[in-house]
Amino acid sequence: MATGRATWAYRDRFGDSFGRTFFRRFGPGVVSSIGIGTYLGEPTDAVDDRYRESLVSALEHGVNLVDTASNYRHGRSERVVGDAVRGADVDRDAVVVASKAGFVPFDRERPDDPGAHVRETVLDAGLADPDELAHGSHTIAPAFVDEMIDRSLDLTGLDHVDCYYLHNPETQLAVADRETVYDRVEAAFEVFERRVAADDIGRYGVATWEALRVAPGHDAYLSLPELVRRAERAADTVGNDEHSLDAIQLPFNVVMADAFTVEAHDTDAGEAMSALWYAHEHGLHAFTSASLAQGDLAAEIPASVNSVLAGDTAAQRALNFSRSAPGVTAALVGASSVEHVAENVAAGTFDPLGARTFDSVFE
Repeated sequence: MATGRATWAYRDRFGDSFGRTFFRRFGPGVVSSIGIGTYLGEPTDAVDDRYRESLVSALEHGVNLVDTASNYRHGRSERVVGDAVRGADVDRDAVVVASKAGFVPFDRERPDDPGAHVRETVLDAGLADPDELAHGSHTIAPAFVDEMIDRSLDLTGLDHVDCYYLHNPETQLAVADRETVYDRVEAAFEVFERRVAADDIGRYGVATWEALRVAPGHDAYLSLPELVRRAERAADTVGNDEHSLDAIQLPFNVVMADAFTVEAHDTDAGEAMSALWYAHEHGLHAFTSASLAQGDLAAEIPASVNSVLAGDTAAQRALNFSRSAPGVTAALVGASSVEHVAENVAAGTFDPLGARTFDSVFE
């Protein structure tokens, strides 16, 4: 597991190579503000090899955050993450590994009959009831979440996952009303709280696509304050002194800034805040997905912000936009090649905004 001593030692290993705010506090130690994601790519041995090489390179050159999920590339991504953590010239305790549960995973490749696979591995196995399955592929039923944590530990070959996310819980709104979905989230949080107490995971979060960056009237909306309340209740139920909901993950980039601009989350004081401001004010860590808009921003970013962001390339400036926002602990980016890793890691050598405030980017 990632420890304070090992992550601080990892930071010190790079001396003054990175900007002053490149490493940021998370959990017991620090984490790089650029993290490597493992979502994209075909489920093939060749892509596995490229990911493995890229991840090892990232870990050895200043990135100690790796993000994956039980369903990414049909389970291949979790396997590769474990291989890379063991293969890199880096202590395991210096690396923050994150994974997720929510979508039913396949095993290495897409089966000929995906529906039959879901029935056999989830419904017939008693991991969820039919009414807990959304779009035939998503569930956050407690037994399923518990099984996915075990699966993640098995596939990565690690004995601990540092941050485990509930993956796109808003998907459940397709089959249940909002209050029922909150109840389901709370039941899943109880699983997380038990696994934190057992030291299988370090902390947990919610990884979302739309839920936290849309207005309350939107069909996919979930309230961040309500999710925190459900975590508090889950901790009470399990008997933990305090909850371990510590992170949110959501899309945020220079052309998709809703997480900062949409004031969707009401506080006890009656003030509405965006997801990122709420995280900033309430001690939650925000990790941004789609930081390069799945590669589109690596070629060009809008001229209106291009001149106020630091970096030698469009990809570096886009990453520096994402990791500069209030509440953001790290921006996640894919690892398709060693060359791209080098370019992305180099974004961390810049002070993203210099003396500017983040608000000035929108002026």
